[in-house]
Amino acid sequence: MHPFKGHPYKVVDDESMEELKESIREKGLLNRIIVRPLENTTDKYEIISGHRRVHAAELLGLKEVPAVVYFIDRDEATVLMVDSNCQRESLSPMEKAKAYKMKFDALSHQGKATSDQVGPKLAVEQISENDSPSQVKRLIRLTYLVPELQQFVDEGKMKVSPAVEISFLDEEQQRDIVDRIDETEMFPSHAQARRMKQLAAEDKLDYDSIAEIMSELKPNQVEKLKIPADSVRQYAPRGSTTKDMENLLIRLARENYERQCRLRDDGAR
Repeated sequence: MHPFKGHPYKVVDDESMEELKESIREKGLLNRIIVRPLENTTDKYEIISGHRRVHAAELLGLKEVPAVVYFIDRDEATVLMVDSNCQRESLSPMEKAKAYKMKFDALSHQGKATSDQVGPKLAVEQISENDSPSQVKRLIRLTYLVPELQQFVDEGKMKVSPAVEISFLDEEQQRDIVDRIDETEMFPSHAQARRMKQLAAEDKLDYDSIAEIMSELKPNQVEKLKIPADSVRQYAPRGSTTKDMENLLIRLARENYERQCRLRDDGAR
């Protein structure tokens, strides 16, 4: 048996794998894996569904696993592979993105989907029963990211929304962003990513403009002063809203600052 060529699903020796091994050790492999015969061979099979179960069985030293054989071509196998695995809740964003892209390509080969660079013609309703068409298109866009940015998305360091915008940049521009992230350990916000996409469309995006945009302070980085409203309400005019009280505090602070400046100037004279 051979892994499905190019499948996006990670098979790792983690706690979940240990639980799977223990289940197989106690109860055996209850669910059969799905395979298909490899073309031009007589004794080789490609795994469509069951990569984790096969790996767990290998770790346990098993020589055989129960399987059902589907006599289907590569495109049909791809669709089945994606549909069989996308029900898992533990899939990372990039695993799902690459799976959706593989299924879209397979449907395209079969003449069941068309696309203008994953544009409005994409028959996304054929890709997933769980994710909305817009979400499917957003996830497929992630496959256009360079590997470093894909890893940032999978690690949760970069949000999906800015990553989708950055996916429209060319490879050199994306690698400039990677370099800037490595230098500052800061990631672009959605708004910053949209601005970079717009500059790229105008052929004005280079490393310097990327560095300038990414160096700007984000709203969530602005230090905020929090004061309970009840602590101020007793000193504010009756009926004041929280915004009124905020403006009152700012005005009083400014007046106090100006008074201190006048006193300092008078003392200097």
